[in-house]
Amino acid sequence: MTQRPAYYRLHQGARILPFAAEEYDARLQGLRAIMEAQGIEACVFTSMHNIAYYSGFLYCAFGRPYGLVVTATDSVTISAGIDAGQPWRRCHGDNITYTDWARDNYWRAILSVTGEGKTIGFEGDHLTLLQSGKLDAFLKPARRVDIAEATMRQRMHKSPAEIALIRAGANTADVGGYAIREAIEVGAREIDIAMAGRNAMEREIARRFPEAEYRDTWVWFQSGINTDGAHNPVTARRLETGDILSLNTFPMISGYYTALERTLFVREVDDASLKIWEANVAAHEYGISLLQPGASCAEITAKINAFFEDRDLLQYRSFGYGHSFGVLSHFYGREAGLELREDIDTVLEPGMVISMEPMLTIPEGQPGAGGYREHDILVIHEQGNENITAYPYGPGFNVVG
Repeated sequence: MTQRPAYYRLHQGARILPFAAEEYDARLQGLRAIMEAQGIEACVFTSMHNIAYYSGFLYCAFGRPYGLVVTATDSVTISAGIDAGQPWRRCHGDNITYTDWARDNYWRAILSVTGEGKTIGFEGDHLTLLQSGKLDAFLKPARRVDIAEATMRQRMHKSPAEIALIRAGANTADVGGYAIREAIEVGAREIDIAMAGRNAMEREIARRFPEAEYRDTWVWFQSGINTDGAHNPVTARRLETGDILSLNTFPMISGYYTALERTLFVREVDDASLKIWEANVAAHEYGISLLQPGASCAEITAKINAFFEDRDLLQYRSFGYGHSFGVLSHFYGREAGLELREDIDTVLEPGMVISMEPMLTIPEGQPGAGGYREHDILVIHEQGNENITAYPYGPGFNVVG
């Protein structure tokens, strides 16, 4: 039988990336500074978000491991044979394809880049126990260093190119929002309205980025009791007059997530609901005013908490008031160090991108029952913030159908 390789290189087709090569070089330069400071000789990344951040390649696992190995001189993505040349076409740096003709060829491919006995950086928040054991068995590291938090903090500071892409995403989210608004009518199903928003966003992404890969854009459109949670899946419930609605559009562009979230009502809004809605809108506007360079996430959170407490609404708050944006999604990645929560002391700095999204959930059976949420994305600048979300919020525009 012909000798079958454990890994090989399949480099074919033109390379197309979300950013210029200089952008990835700058990110890798920042990473290598972190590595040098911590005495790391090679990083083995396994998460979708870090592999995409440093190489541009966003993998589809389907039960297979993927990786990115970065040393002082090399950057090499590790991909499965089922993907052929696509990972190379969509990554910055080198690419090695591993075969499935023998178990653990993935780790043999990684070993070919790192060598044995090195100080290895890894992601403690992503590497499984199984793969952690294989890292030790194959690479025999002299020392292991968890680099997940350091890379997260690097990702929190956006480059001008990233901000431009995020801005395009926010514009696309608005397109989805307007399409949803047009589709709302009594008797319409959540799923049909959600599809109208998703289709509009995917068309817009294809228009703006004709050479991109298209996947993962989605909508959560919720009505009635289904608005009580921020991440409740879409159903086939039909809208009724007086329903509270939650519009949530999520365009994905080359691994970059953006969002638009709005409270709406079908045709009419009762007095109790209007009072809660207006209070949440006021908290949203107040929160936006607090997103200034030099303010800490915990301080901002405390001030919005006090705002709600003064109105006897704090007990209805259900989660933090905002989070970072960039390479993240609902099934991978999150820059937890930049969330508006009581336990996060990160100070806002120019170049950070963060949402303001207060939510109140009034339990069923109480006046104004339902979930109220507004969500804008803001870029932190030297002198303040810039709101890059344009779809209007509040009762003046969002009693519809």
